Amino acid sequence: MSKNIAIIFAGGMGSRMGGNIPKQFLKIYGKEIIIHTLEKFQYNDNIDLIYVGCIKEYIKDLEKLVKRYNITKIPIGGIIPGGISGQDTIYKVLKKAAEENFENSICLIHDGVRPLISDRVINDNIESVKKYGSAITSTKVFETPIISTDGTSINQVLERDNIYTAQAPQSFYLKDILKAHEIIRNKEMGYNNPKIVDSCSLMMECGYQVHLIEGNRGNIKVTTVEDYINLLANLSVKDQEQIFKLNHKEN
Repeated sequence: MSKNIAIIFAGGMGSRMGGNIPKQFLKIYGKEIIIHTLEKFQYNDNIDLIYVGCIKEYIKDLEKLVKRYNITKIPIGGIIPGGISGQDTIYKVLKKAAEENFENSICLIHDGVRPLISDRVINDNIESVKKYGSAITSTKVFETPIISTDGTSINQVLERDNIYTAQAPQSFYLKDILKAHEIIRNKEMGYNNPKIVDSCSLMMECGYQVHLIEGNRGNIKVTTVEDYINLLANLSVKDQEQIFKLNHKEN
């Protein structure tokens, strides 16, 4: 029986954040960012399993956190060491998932440091894969996009109406995304091809057509200190919204 599987990659050290703790293990309101992320898939009724690629030295720490917060959708052995790059980590986790699940399972590939994903986005990803074979979570660009080849002068101002920012999850049938990874890994440049920056571009490089779905703008990826501060603010707003709704119901 096919499954809906969350593939979470959390193998980076987060050098742009500074400090000596990987960014996915930084705490937000007393809970690690990676746990905030995992809980979104744990509590979604349409997700059957979760697999995680993690920094090898932090696997035991993550296993303890998973047990503490009752993340039951991760199978035994479902947390595996990351690879030498982000794409290599994703490939390793996909291979692990393929050992234990049917190839027509749907995989939602998601950043471990992108914890504000909504149920609606998760569900839309699954439905898009069923209908189109893929789902690239995206949001429209509202600022004016420009191109500068030297970082000093502006070469071109782009029309923003048709420009989107790719987010996550990026979702596909397990058999398709694995096939694409195998194709790229067998090429001379492999993942070093500058055209490959995420799963979407990897699939397109292999000739697949990909379909976009609307994401939620607050679902930021924590890469810098500024992102961390924005995440704190966004979670605070969500907490206040929930409190307001509860008080409104009581009144």
